[in-house]
Amino acid sequence: MNRNRLIALPIVLAGLASTQAFAVGQLAEVSITDRDTGKRLTAHFHRGEYWVAGRPGARYGINIRSRDERRLLAVTSVDGVNVVTGETARSDQRGYVFAPRDGYDITGWRKSDSQIAAFEFTSIPKSYAARTGRPDNIGVIGVALFRERAPVVAQLAAPAAESAQKSRSWEAEVRGSANASADRSASEMPTPASSLGTGHGRREQSVVTQVEFDREQTSPNEVIRIRYDSEANLLAMGVIRPAPRKPQPFPDEPQLGYVPDP
Repeated sequence: MNRNRLIALPIVLAGLASTQAFAVGQLAEVSITDRDTGKRLTAHFHRGEYWVAGRPGARYGINIRSRDERRLLAVTSVDGVNVVTGETARSDQRGYVFAPRDGYDITGWRKSDSQIAAFEFTSIPKSYAARTGRPDNIGVIGVALFRERAPVVAQLAAPAAESAQKSRSWEAEVRGSANASADRSASEMPTPASSLGTGHGRREQSVVTQVEFDREQTSPNEVIRIRYDSEANLLAMGVIRPAPRKPQPFPDEPQLGYVPDP
């Protein structure tokens, strides 16, 4: 029997727009929040992908809210690394289980059933993926969503029931979450032109419990991908367009006198 463990949680997000949005996804809404300011980051749609601009040094959270009537499993990765296990990410690994229409903020790398190490935007060399020798996928957040298998009816034939039992696994569910800071990691602020990665930040309390979850199918029902970098780099790439300049007819206070020579 597959004994993969996964994790479940609660959250709140927003709706979608054509080119800019806060949340992305169909089975669940996914958004990114700057935890230091409390603001959700705008997701800019550019050339087939969503991008958010992170602030160097800021802690952030991945906000997931289920829109489904069944429980959902969210296998979540940052920079190509599973946020629960620390393994190079695959969709068949552990994740978070969400009750119908429920949500949660995933705020760090899971260290135990009661602690995480906070996500924080940092320079690529100081990112967790680079420090563990996996720099190739830095700058992307992924959520693979699985619907739960519908309950097996009592009249189900024995062979089918046996097959369903074999696909069942144990997942983890968050019953409560508190963010209590302890030993913050020291990370230098990257220069504005530096690309961003995700660091292994301070320890915080975040409690989960293990629950059973039976995936409806082996492949994800939906995969959500959000890329990130600094605002300066997104401006340079054309992902974010600068606000148009608005010349002012009287930009300065009136002064006595006449026109001086240039």
